[in-house]
Amino acid sequence: MTAAETARRVLVAGVGNVFLQDDGFGVETVRWLGRDPSRLPPGVELMDAGIRGVHLAYRLLEGYRTLVLVDIVDRGGAPGTLYTIDVGPEPPRARPPGPLDTHAMDPATVLGLLHDLHAGAGGTLPDEVYVVGCQPQDTDEGMGLTPPVADAVEPAAGLVLGLVRRATSVPQRS
Repeated sequence: MTAAETARRVLVAGVGNVFLQDDGFGVETVRWLGRDPSRLPPGVELMDAGIRGVHLAYRLLEGYRTLVLVDIVDRGGAPGTLYTIDVGPEPPRARPPGPLDTHAMDPATVLGLLHDLHAGAGGTLPDEVYVVGCQPQDTDEGMGLTPPVADAVEPAAGLVLGLVRRATSVPQRS
């Protein structure tokens, strides 16, 4: 892999639990993107991270310039509302106390773990971190997304594609 390819390497990770209805939004969005890989620019990798946040954190140490996490985000909006959040490369300020619950890792916990692993093991941290989030309607036990969240999958994929195209574009010199 050339230095230019490494500099544009992007990971898109869908996180969430598909057994908790709308919590499967991130996984479903990444699956939608994976149905036609020709939409993705070179250097973009998809990962169905599900509830494997620790695995995701270790994979990120392999060196990605940009990380796009896709997950549910509760901001009090109408179900299906999409949000694009520029998290930036800094570790989250607030971290939950106590032992790490590997089955309940939200993006902030994954990013905090990533920074801890980097401090202990090295590796490369992403320069850019984004979350494409969707307001959930229902996260009780059950399979399948609720209708407003299911309707948000394709538009969310469009937001992800916009972010990865920008991240992989090579600045043109005049």
